[in-house]
Amino acid sequence: MIEKLVSGVTDVLYSYILIIILLLGGLYFTFRTKFVQFRLFGEQIRAVTEKPGESGGVSSFQALMVSTASRVGTGNIVGVATALCLGGFGSVFWMWIIAIIGSASAFVESTLAQIYKKKGPDASYGGPAYYIEGALKNRPLAVVFSAFLIITYGIGFNMLASYNLQSTFSSYGFYEKAPNVWPWIIGAVIAGLVCFCLFGGGKRIIKATSVMVPFMGVAYILVALIIVCLNITALPSIFGRIFSEAFDIEAIFGGFSGSCVMFGIKRGLFSNEAGVGSAPNASASADVAHPVKQGLVQVLSVFIDTILVCSATAFMCMSSGVEPTEKLSGAPFVQAALTETLGAFGPVFITVAMILFAFTTLLGNLYYVDKAICHILKRVPGKVFYAIYYVIASLVILLGAGLSADLLWGIADITMGAMTLINMPVIIILGRYAFCALDDYQRQRKEGKTPVFKAKDIGIKDETDYWN
Repeated sequence: MIEKLVSGVTDVLYSYILIIILLLGGLYFTFRTKFVQFRLFGEQIRAVTEKPGESGGVSSFQALMVSTASRVGTGNIVGVATALCLGGFGSVFWMWIIAIIGSASAFVESTLAQIYKKKGPDASYGGPAYYIEGALKNRPLAVVFSAFLIITYGIGFNMLASYNLQSTFSSYGFYEKAPNVWPWIIGAVIAGLVCFCLFGGGKRIIKATSVMVPFMGVAYILVALIIVCLNITALPSIFGRIFSEAFDIEAIFGGFSGSCVMFGIKRGLFSNEAGVGSAPNASASADVAHPVKQGLVQVLSVFIDTILVCSATAFMCMSSGVEPTEKLSGAPFVQAALTETLGAFGPVFITVAMILFAFTTLLGNLYYVDKAICHILKRVPGKVFYAIYYVIASLVILLGAGLSADLLWGIADITMGAMTLINMPVIIILGRYAFCALDDYQRQRKEGKTPVFKAKDIGIKDETDYWN
């Protein structure tokens, strides 16, 4: 009964409300920034390679890795496979669309996070809760957003990541002998590892993700390219199916809740999180001379997540010759596809990839939760509070390993949707500051200067912790 209720809510949320607000909002930002996601690609690369302004500060690259750690996760493997099995090949096209359009939203929200970031004892911090409170002067709405973020990332996404990880072991003989026991054992192991990392503090999270994410992403994409090359003759028919199914109007409107459009947008949003309001929490920690630099970096993060990693999974599966079906939905489809091409090595590779993806996802998610807790309490909690929080967070990860996949996907979709429904209208209202900051950045670049930002130059009269 709970699963049916959750499913009904997600159908309404993603069939109408979120599709409209994400697409219209993304298109608005794309045109107002004059296609910043394409036009300033060179600046994106330049910004991500810059060193932090202060010695020991968080660099743009490190902030990118934390946000990418949350974006690039189990959803890039299991989420994409689920979309293919339930929505068809056409869902890949709609994932691309939501990423391309959504990257403009990612630019605006991350630029705003930099403008309204706060000074911390070790590094800056911020996010949607802070620009809601700082620019809109609405503390209650900011607290509600923080609460939804905690529920989404601390509970929904982490339980789902835990489930997705343990499900990749389902094809092994030892798992099949005790299918009701192994999920809890695997969940306990990953929960213990995450707990160990958490007790090392936020610095360890940033260092761990900055090392693991590039390695994880490059290795995964290389293997995917090898598989696609082995099946390169199948590419013309794959592209044909992607576009024909993406624009099969009769199939789409005949059952929209199960269409490629809905699954493409749902799983694309779950994967790249553009407009959700999560990545700005990492963006605010970067030490940069101009807020636009970190906005450009987050555009790059969306492209890495969807255009590279999600596409790698999709083409790796589609080129294998294994037909996606509802029965194979999720990890089993990826394992079947890799087994078809790589033999026994396939399931082993995907298991290793899932371990790395899940681990970095869990760490990135809890980094966001940590910042949301600080916002609600208006201070950094003490050691006792954190010790209790870390234990609870680890137990949630353990619990997620043994629950229903459909229920976990539904809960994550609803809470993520709630965050989006708050964040998107807010950044549409405050978008003018990001647009003015972009104009200021481009003007200084044309003058041959290294862009330096001052809040008063774009009409912000309120005192900010930085940029005065």
